[in-house]
Amino acid sequence: MTSSTPAVRTRRRTAFAVVLCAGLTVSLTACAGEDPDKGTNGVGKLTAAQIDKKARASADAADMVRLTGKLVSKGGTYTLNMRLSSKGGAGSVTSSRNTFELLRIGDELYLKADAGFWKDDKADDGSDQAAEKLEGKYVKVPEDDPTYRQMRGFTEKETLLDGVLALHGKINKGDRDTVGGVRTVQIMGGKGEGGALDVSLEGAPYPLRVARGGGGGTVTFADWGEAFPLEAPAEGDTVDYGGELPKSSA
Repeated sequence: MTSSTPAVRTRRRTAFAVVLCAGLTVSLTACAGEDPDKGTNGVGKLTAAQIDKKARASADAADMVRLTGKLVSKGGTYTLNMRLSSKGGAGSVTSSRNTFELLRIGDELYLKADAGFWKDDKADDGSDQAAEKLEGKYVKVPEDDPTYRQMRGFTEKETLLDGVLALHGKINKGDRDTVGGVRTVQIMGGKGEGGALDVSLEGAPYPLRVARGGGGGTVTFADWGEAFPLEAPAEGDTVDYGGELPKSSA
């Protein structure tokens, strides 16, 4: 009987270790000796600066992306649902007062909105008549119109991503997370207000979500590299205004 006691104790210790590892996720990884980056693209092992560089390179290399979320700036708050490519962009923008659609193909920019967007409350009745004619039509925005530069910015992949992805201050590596079911590693700006960027740990290290510093809104990225139709609207749905556009309430 005495000689079998060590074997019994050994079995008990082994059973206890198995239960401990099975009950705790962290302990399971530690007990199994598995690499937490196993099965990922490996960027989780890099420094924050290296992750940021790879994420931006992946974003630049992708021909297309879908961007959704809110941007908050001194000019107001905008909710975006835009598909962007190197050749143009299409989608919708919602401000505090209106929702309008944008379509850009090369340098040709079209804007579509309801009559309320085009009405100028400070103008005479002629403004209402013009607004009704423009309602629901793709209005071609003249390149020399002040609206052109402002609206085009929402359709430019490179310009928009450069601004949205910028983190402020010294960046550092944050926690692991998931965005849309995809594992991510987070990098964060300095002093707690520099923003936070989630980078994919699966496939190419694309940016998947950014929380902009200083309450600047949260934007999600999807459909990297996936093609979408970018075609000019039908002639019957288009109005070439020709001159300066009427002031809108956007």
